[in-house]
Amino acid sequence: MADEKAHAEQNRQDADQNQNQNQNPPPAQPGRGGLDAFSRLPSAGLIFLGFNTAVAVYRARDNPWLVSFVVLSFLDLLLLFYCLHLHEAAPRNSPRRRHLRTAVWFLASFLTVMFSYRVAAMMPLPVAVLVWGAAALTVGLGFYWFFINTPDADNQKQQPKKLGRP
Repeated sequence: MADEKAHAEQNRQDADQNQNQNQNPPPAQPGRGGLDAFSRLPSAGLIFLGFNTAVAVYRARDNPWLVSFVVLSFLDLLLLFYCLHLHEAAPRNSPRRRHLRTAVWFLASFLTVMFSYRVAAMMPLPVAVLVWGAAALTVGLGFYWFFINTPDADNQKQQPKKLGRP
């Protein structure tokens, strides 16, 4: 009889523990397969972007240059987001991270030039010059921040040697 009471008590404790675990699940970690609101935002944004791309391609189906612009822009953005994701996941100071940084800069610069071309084509000459100047400044500053002024480059600089006793 005492053995049955101990067994029933153990079952009750196990049930209480399982209920507490179900009421307080561990918080979802973004980017780790969790289904919190923030982990679904990039997917929702890409679905929305894909839908808008499909609509733009359908509307411009008679203009192959416009269709190619829309499709190239979409593919560039997809590759850019993918490379950014890989860059964030790569270990610091690794060659892969430097290669991904190059890919990110190239894809962002390509997108900047593509949009500048489309905008400048619709503007009067003085405004088009400003658009191209802004694009050149953006690409140049991107190069500076990605390759010249980087935390990885700061780590590779030699520290000055201290004179005197250690």
